[in-house]
Amino acid sequence: MPSPLRQTPPSSRLPPRALARAALLLLASVLAPGCTGLGKYTWVDEYQEKPPPPDASYRIAAGDLLNIRVWNQEALTTQARVREDGRISLLFLDDVEAAGHSPAMLSQQIQTRLKDYINHPVVTVALEQARPIKVTLVGEINRIGPLEIETGASLLQALAGAGGFTEYAHKDRVFVMRQEDGTPVRIRFRYDDLIRAEGRAPTFRLRPGDVIVVE
Repeated sequence: MPSPLRQTPPSSRLPPRALARAALLLLASVLAPGCTGLGKYTWVDEYQEKPPPPDASYRIAAGDLLNIRVWNQEALTTQARVREDGRISLLFLDDVEAAGHSPAMLSQQIQTRLKDYINHPVVTVALEQARPIKVTLVGEINRIGPLEIETGASLLQALAGAGGFTEYAHKDRVFVMRQEDGTPVRIRFRYDDLIRAEGRAPTFRLRPGDVIVVE
């Protein structure tokens, strides 16, 4: 007598990624009693951000757009983008080293060099547009890897720029990892707080080198 047809268990028809995730969840449930949960972190509402040092004036870097004004000299007033070599090009002066200087220091440097061409030059340098900063996204996010964002961008803007969450993301397990004086800090967020503008989450600003982890 022929044997009855055997039905394939539903689990074997799952896509490989779902099967792998199911296996990881099963392993986590077995190991849970011996684990430390989500590890050490600080909720964003409790996070005390360290203030910058008193002498931490802005330092110009490659990619910055500068507004350079020379009083009573419209031909010399211009905007200049700092090149990758850290320099800008100005009329009469050709290349001027800009990266690493504060706007005030750069204005003094330009002013000194212009004395060979005009009498009593008065120069002001202002930051028109800061260079983008780079952060990294990992975990249950649609586009993992480095991401360039505007200076002062929020966590919500970075998440949107990375295409949002995958279907497996825990929206209350969003972390920002950063280095403070060589010590790693892990800051936790809830996505609902970000979109509802609750607590300190919406006003949190990312820094260069931050790593965003979505579990």
